[in-house]
Formats: sequence, C-alpha cells, structure tokens
Amino acid sequence: MSIQNPADKDKSHPVATGTGAVVGGAAGGIAGGAAAGAAVGGMTGPVGAAVGAVAGAVVGALAGKGIANAVDPAVEDQYWRDNYSSRPYVSGGSYDDYGPAYRYGVDAYTRYPNRSFDDVESDLGRDWNTQRGSSSLEWERAKHASRDAWHRVSNAAERAIPGDSDRDGR
Repeated sequence: MSIQNPADKDKSHPVATGTGAVVGGAAGGIAGGAAAGAAVGGMTGPVGAAVGAVAGAVVGALAGKGIANAVDPAVEDQYWRDNYSSRPYVSGGSYDDYGPAYRYGVDAYTRYPNRSFDDVESDLGRDWNTQRGSSSLEWERAKHASRDAWHRVSNAAERAIPGDSDRDGR
C-alpha cells in the first residue's frame, strides 16, 4: 500500500500531480483557449487551445498535488480509531480489522481522485487481499469502511476545491 508516511508529507505526489495536470490540461485547453483567444484577439483555434492547455495543466497539477497533500494519514487514522465503532456497518471486530480498510479507502482516493468509489470498487475488491495486512475482514465487509474513508477524504477535498470530484451529488 502506498499510504504516505507523515514524515514525508512535504514530498511531491507525482500521481496526483500528473492526474491533476491531465484533467487541468483538458479543461484548461477548452476554457483557457477560449479566454486566451478572446484576450489576444487573433489567438483563436489551435494556438489559443494550446496556450489554454498549458495554463490548465499547471493549475490542474497544483490542484491534484493539493488534494494529495491535504490527506494526512495520521489524522485519518486517529479519526477512524476514535469513530469506527459508531459506524453502522461495524459488527464486531476491532480497529485492527477495520483500520486497514480505512487506510485502503484513503489511499485509493488519492490514487483515483477524479473517479467515484463505485467506478473503482471492483478493482479495489480484487486487490484487497494483497493490501489487507492482518485484517480478518473479507472485501464484502471491508468495502463499507473503505467507502466511508473515501467519502470523508473526498468531502474534505471538495471543501478545499469546489466541485463534485467524487460525483456523489454533494
């Protein structure tokens, strides 16, 4: 699992940065191209789109890195440690069983920031057995905790960066 060590929180997140650059580049290419074309007057079409794509890639990369940097694994772990037992899907088991599922959900969100949990759930389920550590939970029980952690992180990201990044309608 690639959960970030709190001591390394200032290091770059190339996956998030790259994803942000791609998404920002595409969106920026359209919006920025139109804006650049309007601002310059004669810079329309492919030239305006290219200028907008570069600007959008820079903004998108910074946004993607911001999402990844906003996730503090130590804070998330403490939150879930304090709150897991009150969750409706918890039926027996200790935090040692649920903790890996929460960490997996946080890590998955940082790896797939522009997708919904439902879009990647089958991939996560397939990989759970290699990521679960000492958790006794099978994916059918672990996925609820992973989804909960995913939504907690995505909701925090949406408060920081406007939009519905997890496509949950909130």
